[in-house]
Amino acid sequence: MYDHALRVLRARKPKRIPVVMSRDEVATALALMSGVPRVVALLLYGSGLRLMETLTLRVKDLDLARGELRVRDGKGAKDRVTMLPELIRNPLVAHLGFARAQHEADLAAGRGCVPMPGSLGRKYPYADREWAWQWVFPATSHYCDTETRVEHRHHLHPTVVQKAVRAAVRAAGIPKQVTPHTFRHSFATHLLAGRAVSSGPEEGR
Repeated sequence: MYDHALRVLRARKPKRIPVVMSRDEVATALALMSGVPRVVALLLYGSGLRLMETLTLRVKDLDLARGELRVRDGKGAKDRVTMLPELIRNPLVAHLGFARAQHEADLAAGRGCVPMPGSLGRKYPYADREWAWQWVFPATSHYCDTETRVEHRHHLHPTVVQKAVRAAVRAAGIPKQVTPHTFRHSFATHLLAGRAVSSGPEEGR
């Protein structure tokens, strides 16, 4: 009886198999999205990022010339570098142009500060106004820091993207429980499938 009880206590819920969209479903969903949420979804799928990893990207994390981006303090508090596909380049560059114009307007209005990570705000007191440190996906409104009384733009709220994804999936008639994270799972699945096809069957098998 003791052994049976121990086995019951140690039982764990089985892990759910992640939802994956087909390439056609991804293309259809993306085609039905627009604006900033579409650019975010392109990064989720094209670079395999998590939603919060995407929303907390700073301009300095992008290397358009090399086709790379750096994810800082990702899962497990680790940094990593991942690819930035050419397909994403033009929409991302267009978005950055808008974001920079917005930042410059904020600076002209006496704003334009962004929260700095860790102790960097004290070490580099003026860096919070530099373009390189700004969010790639800033919020549309400001908020006032209760401690410093400084007005900031937070990064885009995840619910904005979540709602846009749900609307696109519903409009596309995709019969799956799709979330922004589904784009990441689909990226990984399609990447592995592409590698399997390119490598082909082993010789002599």
